[in-house]
Amino acid sequence: MAVLTIDELASALLPGQAIGGLDLGTKTIGISVSDLGRRFATPREVIKRVKFGIDAEALLVMAAKEKIAAFVIGLPINMDGSEGPRAQATRAFVRNMAQKTDIPFVYWDERLSTVAAERVLIEMDVSRKKRADRIDSAAASFILQGALDRLTSLAKDAAPDSAD
Repeated sequence: MAVLTIDELASALLPGQAIGGLDLGTKTIGISVSDLGRRFATPREVIKRVKFGIDAEALLVMAAKEKIAAFVIGLPINMDGSEGPRAQATRAFVRNMAQKTDIPFVYWDERLSTVAAERVLIEMDVSRKKRADRIDSAAASFILQGALDRLTSLAKDAAPDSAD
């Protein structure tokens, strides 16, 4: 398994391959999956964290079921751009996953993704209890949607200009 940049992922993906988005929390792993056209991120059920081996197996079962070609995982960067303990934990999770799968991972700056996800859930009038259950997968969707939008932008930049 490799850690790729978003540009490297754009070059490596084949048409019709889905991408998974992950929001790694201490209690849950929020999950989102793209459509095959890689336009939309859709939240999935969270994985309740138990211990790494069990979490990894649950994630790989989901990846096989959804035919995931790559994961975009939120990297919790501090607002000043530095990396704290949560970012280190995320990097350690990806290093450990490297021993279990060949699926590549892309780190994605997740600053404010949870805030944005909560704002949308509040606007949708989702109750506080249901928000708590859905926030991690909603944040994973924000992370994945940002990466999908970047992939779309990279594809447009790479396409020959038809206006010439």
